[in-house]
Amino acid sequence: MTITAPRLGATSLLYESSKPRNIVNRGLTAVAAMFSLIAVLPLILVLIYVLIKGGASIHPRIFFELPPPPGLSEPKGMGNAIIGTIAVTAIGALVSIPVGIGGGIYLAEMGRTTKFADAVRFGVNVLSGVPSIICGLFVYALVVNTRVIFGESFTAVAGGISLAVLMLPTIIKTTDEGMKLVPHELRLAAYGVGASRFVTITRVVLPAAIAPIATGVVLAIARAAGETAPLIFTCLFSPFWPDWERGLGLLAPVATMSVQIYNFGVMPFETQRELAWAASFVLVVLILGANLLARWLARFTAR
Repeated sequence: MTITAPRLGATSLLYESSKPRNIVNRGLTAVAAMFSLIAVLPLILVLIYVLIKGGASIHPRIFFELPPPPGLSEPKGMGNAIIGTIAVTAIGALVSIPVGIGGGIYLAEMGRTTKFADAVRFGVNVLSGVPSIICGLFVYALVVNTRVIFGESFTAVAGGISLAVLMLPTIIKTTDEGMKLVPHELRLAAYGVGASRFVTITRVVLPAAIAPIATGVVLAIARAAGETAPLIFTCLFSPFWPDWERGLGLLAPVATMSVQIYNFGVMPFETQRELAWAASFVLVVLILGANLLARWLARFTAR
């Protein structure tokens, strides 16, 4: 007994828009597109509003002058906040990048299946969901309140430490996952030619996973640069230039753009509100640029 497949006519393969399945398909596609637009719309509106309001307040002087005292209109700058943001974020990166990459290497290469590694992964996942203000309070109690940094309380170093705590989960997770993506055959090949585990990790596995690691580092820095709550409890704010006599300004309170937005945005003076919008513009551009850089790194290394 033979079974013959039914013959299909040429017209049965053509797309017919009137068929119920095609009508349902178009309807569900439209619904999915609408939900996607709703999800992206707040981001687009925020970006447009900040770029319009903040861009109108941007001028060259704003990068080289101090903010004016409340009630005055001159000078009109935020150079101290820009320097403070760069300094605090750099301190956080210097602390978190070595620790985060080292922790990710341990989880991926040395303790992949141990109970300790599972506990660390669980802790990292929990830490990534902790509100940033809790991290600020933790560093305040541990560093600021105890004055362990050369007897100083509010400092740029304390602010950098609080940002490092926020950056650690992202760097550890991306390093862990990135090194897991490296084919195991590369490790076996390195062992086969007599390479030690240290040489295999540093010369073979780590370079192969540099793309996701670099992407995670950039995203972590972008997130930390826009944080406000931890910096209020750790480096406070200063309307002056960094005090270079006190550890290059790192052992004293410093201004940051996020805290400046928080302080100036509620003031009744027009100049301060303009500076808050200008700081929002600069901060959004920096964070947007960092995210675009992360996407470019991922695409460049995937070629």
